[in-house]
Amino acid sequence: MLASFFGLISALSWGTGDFIGGVASRKVGAYRTVIFVQIIGLIFILLALPFFNEPFPDSHVIKWSTVAGILGTTGFLAFYEAMRRGPLSIIAPLSALVGAIIPVTVGFFTEGLPSTRVFISFGLAFIAIFLVSYEKSDEEENAEKKTYLPLVVFAGIGFGFYFVLIHEASQSLILSPMIIARTAGTAAVIVFFMFKKENPGINIKKFPILMLSAIFDLGGNVFYILAGQMGRLDMSAVLSSLYPGMTIFWAWLILKERLQFSQWFGIILALTAIVLMTIA
Repeated sequence: MLASFFGLISALSWGTGDFIGGVASRKVGAYRTVIFVQIIGLIFILLALPFFNEPFPDSHVIKWSTVAGILGTTGFLAFYEAMRRGPLSIIAPLSALVGAIIPVTVGFFTEGLPSTRVFISFGLAFIAIFLVSYEKSDEEENAEKKTYLPLVVFAGIGFGFYFVLIHEASQSLILSPMIIARTAGTAAVIVFFMFKKENPGINIKKFPILMLSAIFDLGGNVFYILAGQMGRLDMSAVLSSLYPGMTIFWAWLILKERLQFSQWFGIILALTAIVLMTIA
């Protein structure tokens, strides 16, 4: 029950953070959004560290957290670049669908098959993610999709491996794996900027929206780790992967992106899946 609750809060937090980050990427660029969200989040974690009595991480934690940070940040870069090019209400659920497949597959092999009720809820969740990502489009929109769909798949793969690796690294720790992952991810983005020879500076007026995105992104990470510590990897990942629901809600409410009947039906299926997982 508690694992389901944390997974759901993770989805709500990540979905809100992704919406804010997507808006920010259209103002300052995808790469600047990622590097500032990563750095701001890292600063917040370091400020919180003295209040947690965590032991120094061993080599196992350092190894998996580092790889998780690099892959997750790479997915992050692709994700925000895709959101800069296309509609948030399509990109978020598609990346979530791809990202959820990897931890679910790993969970089946490492933890065995879940109960029948949970298994059914997984199916409903995947259908829900597919439905909210489906949208009829004309030829011009289809041409635009070709520019961001590969980025969406790449982002989903990065997220999926991040789910698995950060879960492995955070069996008994919360902040330390996140510090290592964000440090590695930030370093990767800095190297990327060096190769692009691009100035990462931004207008100070854009800083508040980046800080807000960083706070919600950080919350999503914390609650995902807590969900994974108290429950199965696959259940935690699937619940957290329902984050597009919040992204789509904010896009509909604020950006006035229209939702089709299939997308509303997908949201209802997602809520049904959440109920089944919670009472399992």
